[in-house]
Amino acid sequence: MAASTPLKLRLQALAGIVGISFSAIFVRLSGASPSTAGFFRAFYAVPPLLLLWLRVRGRDHRSRRARLIAFAAGLILGADFAVWHRSIASIGAGLATVLGNSQVFFVAVVAWWLFGEKPRKLLLWMMPLLFTGVVLTSGLGLPDAYGEAPFRGVVYGVATGVFYASFLLTFRRSRRGDTPTVGPWLDATLGTLVSIWVLGVLDGELDYTVSWPSHGWLVALALTAQVFGWLLITRSLPKMQAVETSILLLTQPVMTLIWGVLLLGETLSFVQAAGALIVVLGIAAVSLPERAATP
Repeated sequence: MAASTPLKLRLQALAGIVGISFSAIFVRLSGASPSTAGFFRAFYAVPPLLLLWLRVRGRDHRSRRARLIAFAAGLILGADFAVWHRSIASIGAGLATVLGNSQVFFVAVVAWWLFGEKPRKLLLWMMPLLFTGVVLTSGLGLPDAYGEAPFRGVVYGVATGVFYASFLLTFRRSRRGDTPTVGPWLDATLGTLVSIWVLGVLDGELDYTVSWPSHGWLVALALTAQVFGWLLITRSLPKMQAVETSILLLTQPVMTLIWGVLLLGETLSFVQAAGALIVVLGIAAVSLPERAATP
């Protein structure tokens, strides 16, 4: 049987997931426009990531091509933030995060199409169920549906899943060997900064004059999620058993749903709550490996 995962590694992964689970909460608390929140998330993350990279740059032997791939992954992540933040504004932090995590389906489909990684049959069976859950999260036009524009929020949420899947697949190809995690993540964050800046200029929503306490929430977003959250996750999860990785990652949307209710008063309708539950269960079903341990 596979060796058990050290407690320290589990705690690192859990700390990272808790950090990113507050991402949507901080975006809403900042009150900043979608482009502004994404820009400052990357902008404030670059200096600490650069300082961390300088400590290990002697061990960063990546090729120029690998660095460009990481940067390209960041460009995609910038587009992901742009639509995700709009989903948060339209349908709330909890549901937007649940919909964004539907990326597991898109990752499987794209990996099958581009890399020949044949998905499990369960994925194909779960597709209609996921679609049903996504439709229900829109509130079906009922008057008790939560969000300023639930249907639009669902559309943005599904687009988030597509961009998120594209980012993960691209970023995966930028990492090879024992390269320190901070190197590729710094390159990706620089790509995110460029991408979200261009998108913000094009949509005219980028605001450099954000005042406090909004700036404080954006600094918290950058440090807890973009820096420490993602670094802890990318360092620890690849070393863990697949079943543990899948279960831990599923805690992020669940946590965000809870934070949304407790901190933001996001009261979902019965239909939306049922849809969110269906999506989370669908993600769980296709994320968990067929066997809990490797022989």
